[in-house]
Amino acid sequence: MTAAIGATFPPVVAPSEVHHGDHNALMTVIDTKPIGLCNVDAIIVPTARSAPYLRRAIELAGKLNCTLVALCSKHSHAGRVAKLAEESDVEAVAVDMASVLPGLLPAFETSDLLAGTTWERRTDTSFKRNLGLLIARLMRWKHIVFLDDDIDIPEPQDLVDAVGLLHDFDAVGLTNGGYPDNSVVCHANRETGGFQETFVGGGALAVNGTCAAFFPEIYNEDWFFILGRSRLCPTAKTKGIAVQKPYDPFTDVRRARAEEFGDCLAEGVFWLLDNGKRVRDADIGYWRQFLNMRQQFITEVLARASVQPMEEKERGPMIAALKAARGRCQTVDPELCVNYLQAWHKDRTRWSTYLKHQEFLFGRRESPTVKDVLRHLGLQAAGRHIQGLSVLRSVC
Repeated sequence: MTAAIGATFPPVVAPSEVHHGDHNALMTVIDTKPIGLCNVDAIIVPTARSAPYLRRAIELAGKLNCTLVALCSKHSHAGRVAKLAEESDVEAVAVDMASVLPGLLPAFETSDLLAGTTWERRTDTSFKRNLGLLIARLMRWKHIVFLDDDIDIPEPQDLVDAVGLLHDFDAVGLTNGGYPDNSVVCHANRETGGFQETFVGGGALAVNGTCAAFFPEIYNEDWFFILGRSRLCPTAKTKGIAVQKPYDPFTDVRRARAEEFGDCLAEGVFWLLDNGKRVRDADIGYWRQFLNMRQQFITEVLARASVQPMEEKERGPMIAALKAARGRCQTVDPELCVNYLQAWHKDRTRWSTYLKHQEFLFGRRESPTVKDVLRHLGLQAAGRHIQGLSVLRSVC
């Protein structure tokens, strides 16, 4: 739907009774700048695009005097990223994920549960982010920022302000000033006149490096990262701006199918939290009810898409994507949702234990170096370290 990219669609219909267009009440919106000095320790970029796409992230790291960590796969190569960083005198760690030793990170029950099924997530974004968390823990970085390679931060100070809030919050997101970051279904909801906002996401997220949360291998993994055992972890959003580059969410129906299980699960849990309930209230009866509401919601959006003023070349792909999502939603088993959340609880404990064990093996070092960490994790061959100019360390 190329013509709609970057457009704003004001709500023209009543809010849906079977869908929450925002979850803003679950987080704190910060209108003021934090008091005191602070700094970013590292910007972590899980990337699959070629090295030139990281120029802005490299420039950002240089302005903030922090380390860039690029976790590379597909079209991204550590050597090429390292070369760009070296040309800018920016300290960088670039790792080719294909060379990471098998078994470096723990096996997650959530991943095993979906392996070999239509719900299996076939991207490595979560693996990269979890590796970034591990590197940050061993480096004793307190203030890290996850940044996707298609997001720009016009004002570097916005990241400084975000990490300055990490004493009070586990995660701090920025305001998306670019193309909205939503699922295919939620994009269609907005573009057909439904009320739809965005939530904080892993594309531009400041995180306390001492946290013990992890990113599961599922769509909306960032929502599960900030989800605690009962309710959302302390999360904030600032007025700082992150600009998501535009894309067309409706070009391939496989995108809608791949997102649907994670979107159902995340929206289902957050619906409970919106209503003052807890994660444990998501029993099998609840999931039967919610999945019926989800199908009703998609049907509502489909009905609007059929009559919404738009060119047929735009309507066709949107309707096809919505039908693909609804078809996939109809096959979600409520019992699988219950089992997944149970496995997720176990994985939270497994990851926390793993981090503590890695810290024990690495040893408590006053000033760990990147080379020490790469050596400990067996990433000497996979990783490239560019010293660059001196970088700041946590000062708050």
